[in-house]
Amino acid sequence: MVLDTGRQTGSPIDDLVPAARRIGTAIEAVIEGKRDAIQLTLTVLLAEGHLLIEDVPGVGKTMLAKALARAIDGTVRRVQFTPDLLPSDITGVSAYNQERRDFEFKPGPVFANIVLGDEINRASPKTQSALLEAMEERQVTVDGTTYSLQEPFMVIATQNPVEMEGTYPLPEAQRDRFTARISLGYPPPAAEREMLDTHGSASPLDQLRPVARASDVQELVVAVRRVLVSDQVKDYIISLANATRTSPELRLGASPRAALHLLRASRAWAALDGRDYVIPDDVQRLARPVLAHRLLPTAEAIVERHLPEQVVDRIVAQLPLPRR
Repeated sequence: MVLDTGRQTGSPIDDLVPAARRIGTAIEAVIEGKRDAIQLTLTVLLAEGHLLIEDVPGVGKTMLAKALARAIDGTVRRVQFTPDLLPSDITGVSAYNQERRDFEFKPGPVFANIVLGDEINRASPKTQSALLEAMEERQVTVDGTTYSLQEPFMVIATQNPVEMEGTYPLPEAQRDRFTARISLGYPPPAAEREMLDTHGSASPLDQLRPVARASDVQELVVAVRRVLVSDQVKDYIISLANATRTSPELRLGASPRAALHLLRASRAWAALDGRDYVIPDDVQRLARPVLAHRLLPTAEAIVERHLPEQVVDRIVAQLPLPRR
C-alpha cells in the first residue's frame, strides 16, 4: 500500500484515508518504486494545488500524471507545449458564429478537472503565462468575459531541466503558483526489472480503471480543510518563510503564497497520515518540495554550487521547533 496510516476513530477524515489509498494503489500499479512521489502527488491534489514534475526524459513524468488523471473519473485534457503554441490554444477563443450572428466562446483544454501540461518549458514565456490566472483564481478571462473552471481543478506540468536544449525557464510568477515540485529520478533495479516485465508487452495504463469520481475528490478536499493547524505551527511556517527571505545565499525568498501553500500541503499530508491535526514534522517533510523551486540563489551561491534545496534543508535543521 502507498499510504501507511494511523487513523483516529471519529475523525472527520475517516473516509479520506481509504479513498486516497485506493487512488495511490491504482497509480502504483503503473509507476513502480515511487511511493514517496505518489504520496506527494496526492498531497498536492487534496491541498487544491498544482504539481510540477521536473526530471530528465523517460523516467515516467507524463505516465505519473496520466495515471492520476485516469484513476480519477473526471475530465482530463492534455496540452503538448511547443514553441509555436499560442495562449488562446490553452484558454480558448471567441469565434464568430454565422448562424447566430454573434461571437461564442470555444473553451480551451484548461476547462477540465486535470490539465496535463507536457514539457511546459518548451513553450514561450508568453504562452506559459496563459496559465497564471487559471492556476491562482481558477477562472479564465477571454475578451473581457470571465469563465469559472471546474472543481476540482489541478494542473500537472512536466518539464525537462533547463540545461537541456530547446527549453525556456519558467517565469518566477508561474513557479510560485505550483504548490510543489518533485523529481522522480531513476527507479531502483528491482522496480526497473518489474517495469520491463509489465511494460514490455503492454502498458499498465490501459488496464487502469477509475477508483474515484471527481465529486469524491472534491469531498476529500473539503475534509482536508477541517484539519487543525495550531497557532504554534502557523508561527513555525512563518518563521521558515522569513528565514528564506533573510538568507544570505538567496536573492529571492519564499512569498506569502508559498507559506499558504505549505500550510495547505501540511494539512493534506496529515490527513493522508490519518490525523486531523498538523505537527511540525509535516511541515519539515514538505518544506523542501514546496519551497525550493520558488527560491533564487545569489551569484555567489551558484558559483559555490549551493542549491536552493540544500539551503532549505539547512534552514529546517537550524530553526527551533515550536514549543507546545
